[in-house]
Amino acid sequence: MKLAMYTLALTALAALTQPARAGECAKSRVAQAQRHYVAAEAEKPKTIVETAAGIEDFSTLVAAVKAGDLVKTLSGKGPFTVFAPTNEAFAKLPKGTVEDLLKPENKEKLVAILTYHVVPGKVMAADVVKVKEAKTVQGDKVQVTVKDDEVMIDKAKVVKADVECSNGVIHVIDSVLLPK
Repeated sequence: MKLAMYTLALTALAALTQPARAGECAKSRVAQAQRHYVAAEAEKPKTIVETAAGIEDFSTLVAAVKAGDLVKTLSGKGPFTVFAPTNEAFAKLPKGTVEDLLKPENKEKLVAILTYHVVPGKVMAADVVKVKEAKTVQGDKVQVTVKDDEVMIDKAKVVKADVECSNGVIHVIDSVLLPK
């Protein structure tokens, strides 16, 4: 009789703890799925605009893209190659230039300058060094020169190449390109 009561008690205890263990397992699986989703989102390639917006050194460029109403375009399918000037590159322009370009009345000029930084297609560094010039979205051509392992786009030096994005690639440059 004692053995039967002991077995019954153990069975009851197991039955009571089983849902708790199942609940813990379910919670663990949910937490694991959430971690996987967050990791997948972090690894998901970003568009050119999303990538640039996530880099503090492109805050002036991002502000200009917004002022020029080019966010939707540069977030589109592409592919695009963007020669992206840093904040320091914009700071090299004469004082007040950036502020003037961001004014609504100068939008056409701003768009011309920004689209001069964009080449249709995804042109990686290995391909850039094989060309002498590239036609920009703006319509004019940029000159490409390679000397002593330095790549120049017009007079701007490429300081970081091949920042891959879901809709193209960014090459970071140290000066703002100005159409002729």
